[in-house]
Amino acid sequence: MSNKGWFNLEAAGGVIPDTQFFEGDSAFKFLGLTKTQRLYGFAGCLIVGFILSILGSVLLFLGQLGSFAVLYIMGTIVSLIGTGFLIGFFKQLKLMFKPVRVVASIVFLASIALVFVAAFVLSNEVLCLIFVIIEYLAYTWYTLSYIPYARTVVTKAVGLG
Repeated sequence: MSNKGWFNLEAAGGVIPDTQFFEGDSAFKFLGLTKTQRLYGFAGCLIVGFILSILGSVLLFLGQLGSFAVLYIMGTIVSLIGTGFLIGFFKQLKLMFKPVRVVASIVFLASIALVFVAAFVLSNEVLCLIFVIIEYLAYTWYTLSYIPYARTVVTKAVGLG
């Protein structure tokens, strides 16, 4: 087992299992990345996206609505780009618009656009926050669709099922 760094997934378990996240080619196939490097790319995008979103949120509370919207949405987009490292953009789009996820996907994407509208057209901080909350809820609902019975468990837990 060769030492390729402090967090070498391929060396730790021998092989990273082929799951739905590694089926087909990633959007970055032309780079010739290994599965470990693709995971690093995904994690890096997720972390950078989270940091941008947090910085944007801080700016919102400092009264800089436009800067908030730009940083927050950039954070969301960078996080979504990370999925390209795992499964590719086209496969992600196909999965997003399967019948089980289509409503959550449309609400998620619309809420991203509505954050911009609330910030730059309406200049309304409250609406920005509402659309951010809707975005998180839609993304959570979307994510739960990948976990068997997760939506059922959540709806029962909140008393809706």
